[in-house]
Amino acid sequence: MSECNHDCEHCSHANCEKKDLREKPNPKSDIKKVIGIVSGKGGVGKSSVTSLLAVQLRKKGYRVGILDADITGPSIPKMFNLHEIISGCEDGVFPAETESGIQVISANLLTHDEKTPVIWRGPLIAGMVKQFWTEVIWDKIDFLLVDMPPGTGDVPLTVFQSMAVDGIIMVTSPQDLVSLIVSKAVNMAGMMEIPVLGLVENYSYIQCPHCNERISVFGESHAAEVAQEFNLKLLAQMPIDPEIAKLADKGEIEKADVDYLDNVIDMLESMEA
Repeated sequence: MSECNHDCEHCSHANCEKKDLREKPNPKSDIKKVIGIVSGKGGVGKSSVTSLLAVQLRKKGYRVGILDADITGPSIPKMFNLHEIISGCEDGVFPAETESGIQVISANLLTHDEKTPVIWRGPLIAGMVKQFWTEVIWDKIDFLLVDMPPGTGDVPLTVFQSMAVDGIIMVTSPQDLVSLIVSKAVNMAGMMEIPVLGLVENYSYIQCPHCNERISVFGESHAAEVAQEFNLKLLAQMPIDPEIAKLADKGEIEKADVDYLDNVIDMLESMEA
């Protein structure tokens, strides 16, 4: 079965049985919904979307966790000013907690020097992500947001196969190749039978502080066309916001208060109903 492409619907192996490879979370964990934040390429602001979404959900009273699955490029702890080493007990590992009560696990919270690179091969990285699911004690979580690394490699495959993912949110940016990039991630989600909840376009525009004109810095948006092409909901078009960037750099992302993710929040709330 070394040539398995994980597309069981079109599998040509007559004796192949579709197996549920999902791992159980830590017995002490309590998680209602798992949402993957996914991008087909890097540099689209996926971690920013994850952080802002967590902040807005927390402001509405939800219990939120962030599983930072980008092991080699973790940025979530810095945005929330988290620098301590996480602790644990015989039952498992306790996630760090932000000022507002968002629970976070990340590779940067496992080392004394957050600048130390993780120089591991794919299987080891995927194994750590699985441990974040099976060994961390997530306390009464309404939404666990999984900040995925870009692409369709080992870690996204591990997340899709190992965790009970309820849906993914696709993050992209305005560019000519966006359709091709989104198609790869959407097709992978389809093979894994994970629902794509919708599309969020980041870096859509910058708003002039003097005249309020919206300027398309990276070219005109293709988000609506791409969403229609793949039968997805266009949930949000996020601006380039220098103030949000400053808050993230200072570890004060919880001070952000944005309204352009309202449709995403409404969609997640409808899953709770």
